[in-house]
Amino acid sequence: MKKQLLLAAFTLSFTLSFSQYDYEPSGDFPYGRPNPNGPKELNDWKGVIGTCECKSVARLNQTTWTDTVNMIWTFKYIMNGMAVQDETLKEDGVHSGSIRQFNSDSSKWYVHYYSNAAATPTLGSWEGNKTQDGNIVLYKKSPSPNGLDGFYRLTFSEINEKGFNWVGEWVNESETFVYPTWQIFCNRKE
Repeated sequence: MKKQLLLAAFTLSFTLSFSQYDYEPSGDFPYGRPNPNGPKELNDWKGVIGTCECKSVARLNQTTWTDTVNMIWTFKYIMNGMAVQDETLKEDGVHSGSIRQFNSDSSKWYVHYYSNAAATPTLGSWEGNKTQDGNIVLYKKSPSPNGLDGFYRLTFSEINEKGFNWVGEWVNESETFVYPTWQIFCNRKE
């Protein structure tokens, strides 16, 4: 009887301790779920959550783009559904990822980027929001190569059940000049 009570107490304690992680990726939810106690903006990423097979092209110079690089891009909810993380696995061996957190005080997403190409002491970060047209647009202050003030802008667009597109581009402060440097086209794998 004593052993049965101890086993029952251990089982209940074990179950309760792991129920606090209900929104983490699991067998039933391989990409996790947004935590209902988190900001409603967690759903901004709903359309990109999952795994996509993508084609990546980057600008080599003003007139030439590099060859297409195949990549796998996976997005999932992390920190028990309170943030979003992504990971790219690229055919060229340059892998990267980001962690996205929404700050309710500023009403903005903060996105922190990292890559295996170089370990950096401070992660680059972008900030932005989902727009009225359903795009997600993020900005990082960045001067142009010739010193003009502006931003490096990241845009997720055409987000739907089949996939999405992404573009990285330098824009001047008024966004009247746009210079794309990297484009990614993704089709949902799962």
